[in-house]
Amino acid sequence: MNEALFLVGETPVTVLHAAVCAAATALGLMLALLVAARRAGQARAAEAGAAAERQRELDDKMAEIARANAELTGRMRQMGEQLAQRQSDLGRLMAERLDAVTHRVGQGLQQQTRETTDNLGKLNERLAVIDAAQARLAGLTEQVVGLKDILANKQARGAFGQGRMEAIVRDGLPASFFEFQATLSTGKRPDCAVKLPGDDRVMVIDAKFPLEAFLALKEAADDDARTAAKARVRSDFIRHVKDIADKYFIPGETQDLALLFVPSESVYAELNELFDDVVQRAHKARVIIVSPSLLMMAVQVMQAIVRDARIRDQAHVIQTEVARMMEDVRRLADRVGKLDSHFRQAQEDVAGIVTSADKVQRRGQKIAELELPETQRPAAQAGLFPRAAE
Repeated sequence: MNEALFLVGETPVTVLHAAVCAAATALGLMLALLVAARRAGQARAAEAGAAAERQRELDDKMAEIARANAELTGRMRQMGEQLAQRQSDLGRLMAERLDAVTHRVGQGLQQQTRETTDNLGKLNERLAVIDAAQARLAGLTEQVVGLKDILANKQARGAFGQGRMEAIVRDGLPASFFEFQATLSTGKRPDCAVKLPGDDRVMVIDAKFPLEAFLALKEAADDDARTAAKARVRSDFIRHVKDIADKYFIPGETQDLALLFVPSESVYAELNELFDDVVQRAHKARVIIVSPSLLMMAVQVMQAIVRDARIRDQAHVIQTEVARMMEDVRRLADRVGKLDSHFRQAQEDVAGIVTSADKVQRRGQKIAELELPETQRPAAQAGLFPRAAE
């Protein structure tokens, strides 16, 4: 047993040592097998627990899936019911909207029918107005033709110009400030004589404008005829201006300015455009050419002059009345002063009376305070000086 079997380094290994090592090795192997078996059992137990846990989780998930499926089924059923309800509501709403649209379309058609009827009625009325205007236009055309005939006749044209001038003057001035066909000291009778305030002289308005030359100028067919017509216009115009200056400028009776009335605005414009030299010559002769609009403006100026004169006259009257009123106010002030002096005198008299009364009262008080016999004091106080006794 103690024999050395081999050496390990310098240490001999005996049989006992070998047996002990073999027994230790076997014991270690057994322990290792036991540990391995235990670990294998624990692993199987762990796997079984894990499998059971997985099975439980699977069962839970299947139960949850079943519950979710039931909820989904309920929701699908509820959604189906809601969809059916919504479809029913949509059908009812569409029917109501369709009825409303049908009603509105009917009302719109009725209103459009009424408007169409009204428009047709108004159109008929306007057609009637147009027919009346056309009739008036036809009458106006006849009047224009008549006016042309009037302008072609010298006497009728003079009456037409006279009538327009009289209408303008009559509409703008009071009757006391103008006179038609007045007779001057020379026996001449102008178409109108206007008398302005503050001046005894009259202003002459002539309405006999020479128009034949202008008509000949419009009807001229060539340059020679047009030149001859222009020469005639200048000659007739200058001669008429000279006649106005010779007949109607009377010193001390008429003003140094006369108006030549042209009853047509177109003739006036043509005169100023083509015969400016003749117009300037008339101005130098103190004859002012006026159209209907310019005559209206001149009449308005005259009207303003008349109104200013009347205002000045009324101002004199107002000044006179104000002077009289100031005289009355002065008299009233004198009388108030006298009354005030009377009041002051009365106040002074009343003040003197009050002073005397106070003096009498003080004297009575002194007398009442005198030492008198008892039999006489009450009688004296009661009869002579009652106020002091009080």
